[in-house]
Amino acid sequence: MSQPLLSVVVPCRNEVENLRDFLAETTAALTGIGEYEIVVVDDGSTDGSLDLLKELKAGDPRLRVLALDAAHGQTAALDAGFKAAGGQIIATIAADLQEDPADIPRMMKRLGEFDAVNGWRVQRQDTIVRRLSSRIANAVRNRLTGDSIADSASGLRVFRRECLESLKLFNGLHRFLPTLMKMEGFRVTEMPVNHRPRRRGRSKYGLWNRMFRSSRDLLAVRWMKARRLRHTAREL
Repeated sequence: MSQPLLSVVVPCRNEVENLRDFLAETTAALTGIGEYEIVVVDDGSTDGSLDLLKELKAGDPRLRVLALDAAHGQTAALDAGFKAAGGQIIATIAADLQEDPADIPRMMKRLGEFDAVNGWRVQRQDTIVRRLSSRIANAVRNRLTGDSIADSASGLRVFRRECLESLKLFNGLHRFLPTLMKMEGFRVTEMPVNHRPRRRGRSKYGLWNRMFRSSRDLLAVRWMKARRLRHTAREL
């Protein structure tokens, strides 16, 4: 296949109950957009997800499967997917069916005026604890970074490949991708997206990851933003 227009990067851990429907929905949503690939990165699944992915790959040449050597977390899975992806445009989405693949083509249309489009789960379909913790985390992030991202941790994003060229990810920094891209001078916007209740299974990345570890990561991002180089030079 020639260079695809779009690479959809999908971190996956123990989603065997959702994968078949996820891939069917994603394929249907991307019909007509041109050449694309779906890059699913298995993050150390123990429920048979990897075996099912191998089976599904045999029936769809657009599906690519990567397997991490152990469970390393979302940032590592995304980083592996980014390095493997060949598309001019990159999208990220979770495999749990809470995010709607039908939003991806709509988000792609905004790339004419922006370099990256971040999904904004305006009507988030999660427990009150998750909604509240996310709201607090976003408020704290924006206060400390001077940013104005309403839903920084959304897993649904679409952006130009160039946004990755100077981006160096460390564990946990997937939550700050919009801020990191803005720091590199890219134009980032948000767009309301559909968010759905989880149909099957449960979240594999818990509240500890979402609130407490991200607080430590936030300090690192704040330091990088404060210390980034801003000089210009002209040749005489």
